[in-house]
Amino acid sequence: MKVAILSGSVYGTAEEVARHAEKLLKAAGLDAHYLPRVSLDELLAFDPEALLTVTATTGMGELPDNLLPIYSELRDRLPNWRGRPGAVLALGDSSYDVYCGGGELIRELYAELGLREVVEMQRLDASETVTPEVDAEPWLQSLIAALKA
Repeated sequence: MKVAILSGSVYGTAEEVARHAEKLLKAAGLDAHYLPRVSLDELLAFDPEALLTVTATTGMGELPDNLLPIYSELRDRLPNWRGRPGAVLALGDSSYDVYCGGGELIRELYAELGLREVVEMQRLDASETVTPEVDAEPWLQSLIAALKA
């Protein structure tokens, strides 16, 4: 299964987690590709069978600047991905008013695109973890199992 991995990162943590996810998915035999700063045309040409987005939250619950272009293009053009599997790994800090708001925005977009959430969104709390890529591994294993089922 061909999996596109997108990330929205402010300080690079979400990018590190996305790269780690790519390694784990590839090791499990999935055709995973981390696509930083991908355009919608490039993503459509790639034609993913599944989509994983790893995103931080910034400001008052918004998406990081580097994820906004593809997010906006997807919302504007709404490719027909109905029924394809999707998953969201959200990084946030529970001490802020809006916890993992970026992930919630991606979940809403997935619903608009018709993607089905194959595992419930994972929230990783920056105030509780210093190794988010390691803390994400059990959830990523659940995702791998769901994609291979």
